[in-house]
Amino acid sequence: MRQVFYYALMLLLGFAWYRFGQRLIRKGYRDERGELTEGMMGPLGLLLVSGVLCVLFFSLLRALIRREIQCLGKGCHGQIYTLAAHAADYWANMFFLLWMVLGLGYAIYVTLKIWFLR
Repeated sequence: MRQVFYYALMLLLGFAWYRFGQRLIRKGYRDERGELTEGMMGPLGLLLVSGVLCVLFFSLLRALIRREIQCLGKGCHGQIYTLAAHAADYWANMFFLLWMVLGLGYAIYVTLKIWFLR
């Protein structure tokens, strides 16, 4: 039951993140008062998030190819889940990594779309 609650919250958070980004895109380059619309992040944040996104995407691809992933939690530091031995934990961590990659990628997309929308 806890996993159903966890995944439902992740989907709800993703929907809220999507709606927030769409609202920013709909505002356009300038808002109602003529002021520039702020993106989800500034230039330095864009570089930082891009770096984190590349690392997470590399980890995701590495885990798919090697069929093993390190545990992403505090309580299981250093433990490695393999697809053959721990399939449920492997896919749970893969889903979390994919969710982070999609969320950060969407934030970069919204920011660049606002910056170059004229």
